[in-house]
Amino acid sequence: MKRIYLMICLACACTAMIAQGKKDTPVYKDANRPVEERVNDLLKRMTLEEKVMQLNQYTLGRNDNVNNVGEAVKNIPAELGSVIYFSYDPKLRNEVQRKAMEESRLGIPLIYGYDVIHGFRTVYPIPLAQACSWNPELVQQASAVAAQEARMSGVDWTFSPMIDVARDGRWGRVAEGYGEDPHTNAVFAVASVKGYQGDNMASDKNVAACLKHFVGYGASEGGRDYVFTEISRQTLWDTYMQPYIEGVKAGAATLMSCFNDISGTPGTANPYILREVLKGKWGHDGFVVSDWGAIEQLRPQGVAADKKEAALKAFTAGVEMDMMNNCYNKHLGELVSEGLVSMEMLDDAVRRVLRVKFRLGLFERPYTPESTEKERFYLAESLRVAEQLAEESIVLLKNENNILPLQEAKDIAVVGPMGDTRWHLLGSWAAHGDSERIVPIASALKEEFEGKASVTFAKGCDFDGEDSSGFEEALQAARKADVVVVALGEKKNWSGENASRSTIALPDIQLQLLKEISKTGKPIVLVLSSGRPIELGKVEASCKAIVQMWQPGISGAKPIAGVLSGRVNPSGKLAITYPYASGQIPIYYNQRKSARPHQGKYQDIPNTPLYEFGHGLSYTSFEYGKLKASASSVSKDGRVTVEVPVTNTGDRDGLETVHWFITDPVASISRPVKELKHFEKKLIRKGETVVFRFEITPMKDIAFLNHNGDKILEKGKVYISVKDERVELDIE
Repeated sequence: MKRIYLMICLACACTAMIAQGKKDTPVYKDANRPVEERVNDLLKRMTLEEKVMQLNQYTLGRNDNVNNVGEAVKNIPAELGSVIYFSYDPKLRNEVQRKAMEESRLGIPLIYGYDVIHGFRTVYPIPLAQACSWNPELVQQASAVAAQEARMSGVDWTFSPMIDVARDGRWGRVAEGYGEDPHTNAVFAVASVKGYQGDNMASDKNVAACLKHFVGYGASEGGRDYVFTEISRQTLWDTYMQPYIEGVKAGAATLMSCFNDISGTPGTANPYILREVLKGKWGHDGFVVSDWGAIEQLRPQGVAADKKEAALKAFTAGVEMDMMNNCYNKHLGELVSEGLVSMEMLDDAVRRVLRVKFRLGLFERPYTPESTEKERFYLAESLRVAEQLAEESIVLLKNENNILPLQEAKDIAVVGPMGDTRWHLLGSWAAHGDSERIVPIASALKEEFEGKASVTFAKGCDFDGEDSSGFEEALQAARKADVVVVALGEKKNWSGENASRSTIALPDIQLQLLKEISKTGKPIVLVLSSGRPIELGKVEASCKAIVQMWQPGISGAKPIAGVLSGRVNPSGKLAITYPYASGQIPIYYNQRKSARPHQGKYQDIPNTPLYEFGHGLSYTSFEYGKLKASASSVSKDGRVTVEVPVTNTGDRDGLETVHWFITDPVASISRPVKELKHFEKKLIRKGETVVFRFEITPMKDIAFLNHNGDKILEKGKVYISVKDERVELDIE
């Protein structure tokens, strides 16, 4: 009996201790409490200085290694909100995180961000190339792989996707987005957000996404970075807001403000887009981070006299996180004390940052488990996704007399500076990509054609400059060959941020090489690797085939070799218009209607693009049948289905993307000549017919936005088109 009594007393004591422990545990540290309760509890405990520090972001890992970890830790305040983490070593991250958890009064973890744009270590094709795959499911898989590698390496938050609608190939950042069409950007925004964040951001393989650059950055005048944009309120909504609407609906945790001035008000100091629309109209409850230095840059933009005023304007507009400006840490507390920023507004900003940290599970798991690179990077499935995405992104632009695939050639010459490079295939924003993992194009072709054809390589020239001393070697190789693969294009840093160009033509030395090779009379297959469309109007005729491989990342050479050999049937289609000449820019498929469609043309160059949006060839042929609609009219709340049968009439299986366009001939606000509203990609086996369907919901697919972002659906006729076929639909 004594033993039983003793056990009961012990059990009661343990229960009391557990109860007391729970009572003593702050609400914000209790993982069983709802996130909002935890956020509010923590916020009430914070001082003004602690609140302000949560809204600042520094850098970590640029010059930090195992030999100076202590110095790196010392330089990061324990109360800081975030760092941009340039390393991929969890150990450094954990040392700094330990300081935040153990040396700050409240133990608030940092959030670690990084530009994971198209892969972390397993680098995928650039986003512009991804859009040309027209395979959002595959892009979602790639984003999930990037998230897994990043999170396991100490990064919780990616500054991606970039969903700026971009219609000027001179702008270097066209490489980072999904092309010229709002709907396309919206679809891939959703795919990437889902891939990054998954079903649970707190998972050890997911990261928080960041939609950027909010908003209108792609409209920069003349394709120049950081400059003024003139965007009407209606165009802002009709064109540039659409991808962000869908990205926010998909649950994107954060957004990044834009550098550009929007019709007189810079995006980083724009309360209409950040506070009235994003936080008010859309109800976004995450936070906004400035672009690098964008708050401080309100001074040269002419809307702030000094850093203090810049901090005031950015913060009150709705930017919560200061990325490397040192404006908030120096002036925000002072602004609150002076009554220029209310405590209510400060609390709202801090609440948004804390909310994302709780959703990421950082309070429960602040540290990244240390693992080997082999456990994190280049996993078999990751490499499979990389290769498939590179394959489906390749666009066959021209194939005269079906010279491709090269099944009859016995001697192939590869010439041009892109033929033996590794580094430049990675593309801009290559994160921690390792060029040593890349197989050069010439080497991949030698492996692909081993036992079938001999492959020789001669560089000919560099990417730029005036040295033509290598021309003769290239000409000798060309004269001996049955066909010449000329591999040209851009260096990786010729596109991306701060990489604007006055012309999208290739440098003269590359064009001269192509011209000299054409004089041999040997058939030329031009392979292009670039971060933008390239001006080819004056050289296109000298090439029997043209293949755009973009900047494919670590697994690009094998897919391009497969396309040239015929092992891979190309299925990519352009997500951005290919101009005939730079002078045509801006040129894009969904321009608004002209007052005189038969006049107002350029007099000295063609007025049609070299290759239009959606163009892309295959090694098989597809025959489109008649469009059929389930009804000839539809009400506002009704639905109608339009179908088109597509038959593979060639001799091999192929993937085909069907693009569905809507044209509204008469409206109260003039509409584009046509607008993409749906697309779908399917495998069609040889001899097979597959039916593609577009279920139209008028308020979603036909209504358009006015200057307030309100949807307008007007009665009348609209046309649904696929290629040259169209059906008429009455909106009742």
